[in-house]
Amino acid sequence: MLYSSQVGFADFKKKVPLHKESVFQLASVSKQFTAAAIMLLKERNKIKLTDTVNAYFPDFPFKNVTIKNLLNHTSGLPKYFWVAEHEWKQKKAPTNNEMMEFLESSNAKRYFKPGRNFDYSNTGYFVLASIVEKVSGTSFSSFLKSNIFEPLQMTHSYVYSFENDSIKENQLDGYRLYKGWRHLKIRSTINDAIVGDKNVYTTAEDLFKWTQGLNTGKLLTRTSLDLMYCKGETSDGKKVPYGFGFRIDTNEEKSIYHHGRWNGFSTALTKYLKEDLVVIVLEHTSYKDMHSLNKKIRQIIVENFGT
Repeated sequence: MLYSSQVGFADFKKKVPLHKESVFQLASVSKQFTAAAIMLLKERNKIKLTDTVNAYFPDFPFKNVTIKNLLNHTSGLPKYFWVAEHEWKQKKAPTNNEMMEFLESSNAKRYFKPGRNFDYSNTGYFVLASIVEKVSGTSFSSFLKSNIFEPLQMTHSYVYSFENDSIKENQLDGYRLYKGWRHLKIRSTINDAIVGDKNVYTTAEDLFKWTQGLNTGKLLTRTSLDLMYCKGETSDGKKVPYGFGFRIDTNEEKSIYHHGRWNGFSTALTKYLKEDLVVIVLEHTSYKDMHSLNKKIRQIIVENFGT
């Protein structure tokens, strides 16, 4: 590890500083954990990537969607955010099981036939987490804890579901900047109890353990990792810039990465292939230029440590 630091406050009102055990919501960086959970089940012959959602949820209303469609964002599924905000009538935020059941009566329509196009989908990854729960017979939280977090000694990592789980020690709130100087906490929403597309919480140090463990074969075989790091494709053979839980950039930077933004948290995990460099940035004040910041950090490393 070349550099690790914490800058700023964990709590702006109390002026409590961030420290290395401060726990951040990963937002969409969570998706790589969901993809890894699916690949673990695949390696154990519990599922096939060609299986449809209906193999596990017979009444799922969108037919012929495969697990691979979900992983690559080629499912065409509607946005569950819209369903929760416009059709869900209960005050308590829906869980994965509740939303899977509720979709059966939803008026939401799919965007396109499975495999036809690429469309980044939070719905796809919450459905994947629901499949993990159905196949493993345990909660998504418990599955990640026993199969990923504990084996990699990620002692400050967990899945958090709003209204269903208790707040943990050092768990951060997200903030937004008001009038350019005041930091206001962002409240949780009707979409915050669902997991799989978001809601993995961790520290920068634990996230480093994750990427090291994943890339050195501690969790998955090289074959599985190659699939995760390979561009997907549509049914007519067009490549899409996404593997399983990772965005794939084959242009000048040659990186495998993911960014996340949710409720004030801005996150990024980037693996630059040419430099064999991993850059992790976790932030909780609605920072908007994570891509540029990562590039600047990469440039500093290249200039001072060589390639």
